[in-house]
Amino acid sequence: MTQVFTVLMGILGLILLVLFFVIIKFIGIWIRALSSGASVSLVTLIAMRLRRVPPSLIVDARIKLVKAGLHLSTNDLEAHFLAGGDVLNVVGALIAADKADIPLPFQRAAAIDLAGRDVLDAVRTSVNPKVIDCPDIAKGGTGWLDAVAKDGIRLLVKARVTVRANIERLIGGAKEDTIIARVGQGIVSAIGSADSYKKVLENPDHISRRVLESGLDAQTGFEIVSIDIADISVAGVSDVANVGAQLETERAEADKKLRQAEAEGRRAMAVAEEQEMRARVVEMQAKVVEAKAEVPRALSQAFRDGNLGVMDHYRLQNIESDTSMRRAISGDDDEASGKS
Repeated sequence: MTQVFTVLMGILGLILLVLFFVIIKFIGIWIRALSSGASVSLVTLIAMRLRRVPPSLIVDARIKLVKAGLHLSTNDLEAHFLAGGDVLNVVGALIAADKADIPLPFQRAAAIDLAGRDVLDAVRTSVNPKVIDCPDIAKGGTGWLDAVAKDGIRLLVKARVTVRANIERLIGGAKEDTIIARVGQGIVSAIGSADSYKKVLENPDHISRRVLESGLDAQTGFEIVSIDIADISVAGVSDVANVGAQLETERAEADKKLRQAEAEGRRAMAVAEEQEMRARVVEMQAKVVEAKAEVPRALSQAFRDGNLGVMDHYRLQNIESDTSMRRAISGDDDEASGKS
């Protein structure tokens, strides 16, 4: 009996010793939670340790919530931690949203955090809108939007976009890069539809209003508050400021070369036709000479047939002499020499 009692006392002493160490380990956290009005039982704290959840993290998060006037069970905080979420970030977002009168349930905040978005930064951006540059210099490039108006003048533009986070569309919504790309495309399109670059320089706010009315924040996690043209200028001379003039010059140069080629073709055809006409003239002259050679034969045949007499022949010669004399007097040397 004495031995059994001794064993029981030993077991009881071991249990008391374990409880003592447990109380020593968790008593500070328990007292901190109790004094803050966010009491958590020692059993719950021990269970957290067994589930490999840091009790101090959960207790501190719960204390922040209670002091901010919010109430959330430790089970929800533990579940979010075990899911791989940032408990303190979510708690901070809940407190900031509550103070800013922004409806943000815990489930949505946890979902946003687990989706890889900074829910606390989103709440801050919703309260205090963020200004982003378009284009973003940090992404590289020249830092200017390059657009061409209808009159061919290139314009360089810088814009600043003020955005506010949209909590409802944050999950699955596009990020800032999409906003920058859409705004840049809208500005380039608006300038491209302008009749003259002067109108753009005179009223740059017309471009920003037109882009803002295009609903560029659709399917994004942000709401565009304003689009401001920070700087606008005509492209430098070295960058070919007047693209339209350059294109017209190149087109005129190409037309000039085409016309020159056509004129050269027509000249070659004219030269060939001239040579052909000269050959035909020579051919006709040869036929004339051949025809003249037939005249003496015809005269001889006429004498033989009795159709031409001697006096007729003399008269014909006199007529030819008179004709040659008249041509010589009138100055038609070429014809006179040809006749002779």
